[in-house]
Amino acid sequence: MDRKGINVTNTGEGSVPRYEVGGFGIPQNTRMPAQPDAPGDIWKTAAAANANDDTLSGMEIPLYAVADSGNGDTDDQMDAALRPPHKRIWLRILLIVLAVLVVAVVAGFFTARWYYQDKAAPGVMFAGKSVAGQDSGRLAATVKNAVENTKITVTDSQGNTVTASLKDLGVTVNQKQTVSALLSAKDGNPFVRVNPLNKQNVKLVATVDKLALSEYLTGKLIPNDSQAIASTIAFDQTSKQFTVTVGRGGQAPVVNNVTKAIDQAIDTPGTTRTASVTYTQTDMPISEAAATTAADQANAGLGLSITINNGDATTYKVPAETIASWTVTTADPAKGTIAVSYNKQAISDFMNSELGNHLNQTKTNQVDLVDTTGNVIMTKTKGVNGVTIKDTATVADQVYSALSSNRSATLTVASDITKFGTDQQTVTWKIVVDRSKQTATVYNNDQVVQTFNVCTGKTGKHETTPGNYFIYLKYQVQDMRGTNDDGSQYVSPGVKWVSYFNGGQGFHTASWNAAGIASGDPTGHGSHGCVNMNEADAKWIYDNCPEGTLVQVVGNQPTSPVR
Repeated sequence: MDRKGINVTNTGEGSVPRYEVGGFGIPQNTRMPAQPDAPGDIWKTAAAANANDDTLSGMEIPLYAVADSGNGDTDDQMDAALRPPHKRIWLRILLIVLAVLVVAVVAGFFTARWYYQDKAAPGVMFAGKSVAGQDSGRLAATVKNAVENTKITVTDSQGNTVTASLKDLGVTVNQKQTVSALLSAKDGNPFVRVNPLNKQNVKLVATVDKLALSEYLTGKLIPNDSQAIASTIAFDQTSKQFTVTVGRGGQAPVVNNVTKAIDQAIDTPGTTRTASVTYTQTDMPISEAAATTAADQANAGLGLSITINNGDATTYKVPAETIASWTVTTADPAKGTIAVSYNKQAISDFMNSELGNHLNQTKTNQVDLVDTTGNVIMTKTKGVNGVTIKDTATVADQVYSALSSNRSATLTVASDITKFGTDQQTVTWKIVVDRSKQTATVYNNDQVVQTFNVCTGKTGKHETTPGNYFIYLKYQVQDMRGTNDDGSQYVSPGVKWVSYFNGGQGFHTASWNAAGIASGDPTGHGSHGCVNMNEADAKWIYDNCPEGTLVQVVGNQPTSPVR
């Protein structure tokens, strides 16, 4: 057979016709098995056959693999039949592997994002080390340890040396805010946050008191009689004002190198650094005049009226002592100045933790006393709306702004308000004190139960006050104290059967005033405001009229005995 063409042959009756590969009729890049019908065939192209590749010589292709369907697609079917199956399998494997890798990367991203949501992110550095994966508790310990291990050794030209902590040098470290900064580092982009190759150094959140720094080094390195002392101001608890302590001239340290070392320690804590100082002769690091100006400014802040209301019925005025506790004085001996400002964080903390104690209200339903027809006689318990303040951060910013601008302010804090309800209590027992008749009549369901002779408060001075009240407090025996008209104090020991209804006014036994009770003479024998009664009568009211009993004081005050 000529290997340049393809011939169809029959090998016998009932056999399957086969194509024999030659030199035409099959595209140059058609792949064909060298050994037909054998698994794992080696595939060649027609071009290889044309290159006298003996492996294709006499190769036969099954006719059934390219049977003509009658639509002219025999060549396409042949091409499909001749395409190698193992190449398609490898393509599928490659796509599966890529899909698995994509899923793994996405899953890894979201897993890492979840894991580090409350921890320091990969690549976050502190004190020269990675803190990735540390939660707030571990970070707090890490920060504390770094601060404790941070030292600065200061020397002068005379060979004097002192090794100091950050605190010694006037550095105040805010551990809470430092931990917060570590947890929030790299928060801007979620992909950058979980990338360990993207690094970010977090330094200490700290402030430096330059006056404290200067005073510490002065005290450690300069003899007492040579020390320059700056004028200062402080809040005086006795006068409730900021007062000045005047300084003096002398030697003062030049702390520029120490300040640089402190800045480096704040940036990367946990090690010991060195710095040198020189000295300068000065009249006074901070003058009395500069301190006086600062004290005047601070005292002006104490005089401001900062009032906050809860949007309902309660108002709170910030005391001067509290404003003083927010006042910050920042002294800089190198510049000879004292700056006055206010601690925004302290204001925020106060508003968050303390303001609610002054402005929150517990809801109390109103209780009205009514008669049997439903008419309101009086309010026994005044209603109070429930109030819970919120968003103290906003009012804290407003307070800070007012103080910083040296202006008074009346502010309203946001709050949730729950309206009170009203309950009615029908009066069954009541006592009517008739000043004109000097009697006390007890009613139950509007029926007279008892009437007693009494002597009410002294005419023109301590008259029993007209109005509607209710019994709210009782004592079997009580020592009564008060003030006489001449200003002297009196004590009435062992007063029996006391039933108070209006502040210090109440029913009680007055065995010393039997004549006044008998004659009904408040002008000559009147009390300090109470309703004087015989012992048996006062006991009857004590025993039979419970707390909540309505007391109505009516009638005109007599000017002479009524009996």
